[in-house]
Amino acid sequence: MKTRDFDYVLPPELIAQTPVEPRDSSRLMVVNRKGGSIAHRHFFELEDFLHEGDVLVFNDSRVIPARLYGRKVEGGGRVELLLLRRRQPGVWETLVRRGGRLKPGALVGIAGEGKAGERNELTGEVIGQEEGGIKVIHFSDESLLSRLGHVPLPPYIHTPLSRPERYQTVYARIAGSVAAPTAGLHFTPELLEKLGRKGVNLLFVCLHIGLDTFSPVREDNPRRHRIHREYGTLSEKAARQLSAARREGRRVICVGTTTVRLLEHVAKLQGTEQPGPFEGWVDLYILPGHRFRMVDAMVTNFHLPKSTLLMLVSAFGGGELISRAYREAIDLHYRFYSFGDAMLIFRGENSREEPEGFISDSGNEERH
Repeated sequence: MKTRDFDYVLPPELIAQTPVEPRDSSRLMVVNRKGGSIAHRHFFELEDFLHEGDVLVFNDSRVIPARLYGRKVEGGGRVELLLLRRRQPGVWETLVRRGGRLKPGALVGIAGEGKAGERNELTGEVIGQEEGGIKVIHFSDESLLSRLGHVPLPPYIHTPLSRPERYQTVYARIAGSVAAPTAGLHFTPELLEKLGRKGVNLLFVCLHIGLDTFSPVREDNPRRHRIHREYGTLSEKAARQLSAARREGRRVICVGTTTVRLLEHVAKLQGTEQPGPFEGWVDLYILPGHRFRMVDAMVTNFHLPKSTLLMLVSAFGGGELISRAYREAIDLHYRFYSFGDAMLIFRGENSREEPEGFISDSGNEERH
């Protein structure tokens, strides 16, 4: 298995720059691993594929205004910070752009106007540095971060977002992510209500999306890639509902790769398909060959080439089938990435675990 096995060529015009309205009018590709079938629908038709008693699992993490613009206190050069993870009150791990080499002791001034026109100012001091260019920064007034920060859009989106709330799911609740769990962006309150009336159980867990969203796989062997930890929570109530679903043979359907990683991490950690509550760091890296314990189906978007997310989806749906689905999506001009269209992938009953990768069309590389 090579990283290049998960490569493909995407015409730039298929990268969605703006979200569709309403949210659930996006297209939905329905992929069934057991039969190898691919169907084309719209997201508002999702209920046609769900049954009474199914458990639909959502990530209710909320994107924080994690991008900050400031200037060096000494020299006045521009600095752009991206908050990644809160270590303790006032102390954050960050990525730095346009700041040159900020060494420990360097100060960054950040200022801006509040909604009432008042002037807000704080200072960030670099107190440490980690691998991968991460700076540890202490902020003088953490309460001002939400007022001075901006919601960080992915680097492939170049069109300004007129409504920042559009980069949040309608059920986002717990602040902590630096990127949205984008599979959930397709849901509307009306669709959630309709699914609930049908008898689908709506269950919420939390995994705060962090640095790895911005880290492509650069190793030739994807197994050598280091995936960063993300903080997650599975409540006692949610664990009970999941355990009951597994005992009773009801389907567990994850909305997004983040919920897949959280549930599979807990099942692997606890050694059971009937998990208990969990709170802590999640570092599960899912590649083809992974034995899925908890998840029967998943809703996901179309992901970047050579990304850990595409590797997870290939592990779940099967490399050959997912490769064919991506080629078909390109041919039919689906919209890709965060504001793009969605896939609903079913594993089917007793599907084999095969150590296969996504089969690329990028050349004559070795294929798996």
